Amino acid sequence: MSMHLAKVSEDTIFRSCDHDYKVTCDTCRLNRICIPLALNAKDLEQLEKIVQHTKPMQKNELLYRENTPFQSIYAVRSGAIKAFRTTNDGREQVTGFYFPGEILGMDGISEDRHASSARALETAAICAIPFNALEKLSSTMPNLQRHLFQLMSREITEDQLLITLLSKNSADERVATLLLSISRRNARRHLSATHFRLPMSRVDIGNYLGLTVETISRVFSRMQKAGTLRVDNKEIEIMDYEALHHGANLSN
Repeated sequence: MSMHLAKVSEDTIFRSCDHDYKVTCDTCRLNRICIPLALNAKDLEQLEKIVQHTKPMQKNELLYRENTPFQSIYAVRSGAIKAFRTTNDGREQVTGFYFPGEILGMDGISEDRHASSARALETAAICAIPFNALEKLSSTMPNLQRHLFQLMSREITEDQLLITLLSKNSADERVATLLLSISRRNARRHLSATHFRLPMSRVDIGNYLGLTVETISRVFSRMQKAGTLRVDNKEIEIMDYEALHHGANLSN
């Protein structure tokens, strides 16, 4: 699939939701990339009974806290969430960013306690899905169970991305790899892969990538000067996808 997709407004995609916590799985525009993938109407109705549509979260509001009991996984319906852990000396270490259609909180499954905290980067709508109920339901729905395994696999892949990012020597490689990840995730949501807004701050990006804010700004400036990106505050436009791919030092 071509990465140069037509630009689509995210406001248009999610207008029917617009942080409306009363939206159902059946009417949610994310239902093809979220939990309800490949379910028939009867199965979808059963799933809808266990999904809890919470009221919108405000910017900086905590969704869950590290080391608290694990009860649910969460689907982002709109907005963006960052996951982070607290180091022994009390510092925050960002471990991931989650966008509409993505699931978070699965790191609590193994120990029955959340391994990280999660905070809204902006106003966000979240669906809480009690895991025990989901586990029981998925045992009777092969399509749901398969999709649940795929979500777990994707979480592992995102963890590996962070390891890969921090193993790269150059700041340019780290930034390019992150932008390519966001580009691919946008494409999965049928949004533009080349023009998007970064919901996180430069501080969060630097924290996630192990770089200073000044270094992040210099990398963006270099990429813009080279014609790889157009940067306007938080708005990013990939002008040369191949150059960005090469800058991430990825094999074809």
